[in-house]
Amino acid sequence: MRQGRPVLIVLAIVLPVILIAGIVVVLVTRGASPEAEPQPSTGVSDPSPGPQPTGPTAEGVDCTEATVVVATASELQDALDEAQPGASIRLQPGVYPGEFTATATGTADAPIHLCGAPDAVLDGGRVDGGYVLHLDGVSHWRVAGFSIRNGQKGLMADGVTHTVVEGLTVSDIGDEAVHLRAHSTDNLISGNVIRDTGKRRAKFGEGVYIGTAESNWCDVTDCEPDRSDRNAIVGNRISGTTAESVDVKEGTTGGRVEGNTFDGAALVEDDADSWVDIKGNDWVIRGNTGTDSPGDGYQTHEILDGWGRGNVFSANVADVGGPGFGYAVTARLGNVVECSNSASNVGEGLSNVDCSAGTP
Repeated sequence: MRQGRPVLIVLAIVLPVILIAGIVVVLVTRGASPEAEPQPSTGVSDPSPGPQPTGPTAEGVDCTEATVVVATASELQDALDEAQPGASIRLQPGVYPGEFTATATGTADAPIHLCGAPDAVLDGGRVDGGYVLHLDGVSHWRVAGFSIRNGQKGLMADGVTHTVVEGLTVSDIGDEAVHLRAHSTDNLISGNVIRDTGKRRAKFGEGVYIGTAESNWCDVTDCEPDRSDRNAIVGNRISGTTAESVDVKEGTTGGRVEGNTFDGAALVEDDADSWVDIKGNDWVIRGNTGTDSPGDGYQTHEILDGWGRGNVFSANVADVGGPGFGYAVTARLGNVVECSNSASNVGEGLSNVDCSAGTP
């Protein structure tokens, strides 16, 4: 019996150690971060529903990885001029007077960021001329978080591709707040607050304007249709506009207007009679909410033969407070109003066409 005591002593020491080690392994394993699951694509041409970009918080965007920090108007323009793929320009709080232009191009792997909090304000100084921020021929930019005010145009994008405009506050603008034109394609306008436009001329006071009217094609796109295609307008709050919240021009194809909120209380009756006016082809207008319009809620128009076709309205809400329809479309051109839409406080009813059951 005495010969077995060393074995018992060893077991008495070793077994608790093994047990404690096992518990530690389990706790460490449970506390480890799980492997990140692949996220669904947020490509702007993806028509499927799902989580949508919501924009930065009120505190602004995360610019901690900024390669350049600017605090004056001249520093900002210098940074825009010198930007290379992968650059990240952070705006310090304050007012940046003047008009600013970006022409550098990023890449899919190394986009260029321009970001700041809402208290970083680009101020054009007047509403009767100029673009406060002009993105001219750029690709793969992310413009996020700061404020734009006091220009004839707020943000103008000419020939811009694969760019995100997210979480801006654009206000007190002479004409339209955000305009994509000159074959600007595959861009995302997301989570912005847009308000108080039309300070120069009410008829030009749109919130978001896509493309170019046919009457101006020769000035902008060599007399060809302005194919500003596959752009997405998602999750924006648009109010105080004297013209449409969203105006989509003939010549554009395959975009979407989704999850936005429109307040049409400031619409000027002679200059606008709906929140959304679609003149392009094959747009999806889905999950938006609008209040107060002097006419209809949502419309399509055939301004030019071959355009204003194949647009689909689904799951939208129209609290019109006006004499027209919730949805006024040109049925013979294959435009569809699904029965998932709703309309209230409207003189003529849901739609000028019978609603469709839509795709299950």
